[in-house]
Amino acid sequence: MTELDTELDEDGYFGEEIAATYDESSADMFRPEAVEPAVDLLAGLAGDGQALELGIGTGRIALPLSRRGVPVHGIDMSRAMVSRLRAKPGGDAIDVAIGDFATTRVPGTFAVAYLVFNTIMNLTTQDAQVDCFRNAAAHLRPGGCFVIEVMVPDLRRLPPGQNAVPFTVSSTRLGFDTYDTATQAMSSHHVRIADGHASYSSAPFRYAWPAELDLMARLAGLKLRDRWEGWQREPFTSESRRHVSVWERPAE
Repeated sequence: MTELDTELDEDGYFGEEIAATYDESSADMFRPEAVEPAVDLLAGLAGDGQALELGIGTGRIALPLSRRGVPVHGIDMSRAMVSRLRAKPGGDAIDVAIGDFATTRVPGTFAVAYLVFNTIMNLTTQDAQVDCFRNAAAHLRPGGCFVIEVMVPDLRRLPPGQNAVPFTVSSTRLGFDTYDTATQAMSSHHVRIADGHASYSSAPFRYAWPAELDLMARLAGLKLRDRWEGWQREPFTSESRRHVSVWERPAE
C-alpha cells in the first residue's frame, strides 16, 4: 500500500514529536510531482470560490493552492502541525480552526472541500467517517465538490490465516499493516533502527471500500461525479491501489 499518515500523539492526533519531523519523514509526498497534480485538480474545482482542507496539517497542499490565488481555510486537531504551517511563508494568510474535522464547522461556503493522503482513515469508526461526509457537505455551496484521496484496502495480498502486509523493509526501517477484516480496523506499525537502537510506534485506522464511501456520500446528500486512480485522472480499475474520488452537492 501507499505509506499512510501514521504516527499519532497520546491523544490520538499528531503531536509535537511527530510534527517536528513530519515534512522530512513524508518527503516523497512533498515532491513537486506529488503536489502539483493535486493542486491543479483542486484549483480547477475551486474556480472562483474558496477551498476547505480537512486535516490541513503543515500545509503541503494548502500553501501551493493558496499561491494559485484560491482562498484556503483549514481544520486540524493538531496545534503542533498547524504551528509548522504558520511558520512557513504564506501560512499566516490561511485561517485554520483547531478541532475534529469530522464535526468542526467554519464560517463561509466553499466550492471544494478536500481530504488527502489517506486521512479519512484517521477516523477509526464508520460513524465518524459518515459525520465527516456530512460536515464536508454542510460547508459546500450548491454544485460544490468533496474530494478524497485514499488507498484501496490491500486485502488481496493476505493469504488465509495472515493478517499483516509489509509496506517498507530496509536496513533502517520496517513497516507493516495489520488488518481485522471483521471490523475493518487496521493498524500501521513502524520499527526504526538508528545507531543500533530500535524504536517502535503504531497507529490505528479504519479502511473503507470505494462503494462504502459512495454510500456515505449519499447519506450526506452528495453524488459521485468522478473517480480516478490518481491526481492525473488515470482510469480507476480493479488493479488500482488508491483512488481520488469527487462527490458533488447537487445544484439547487
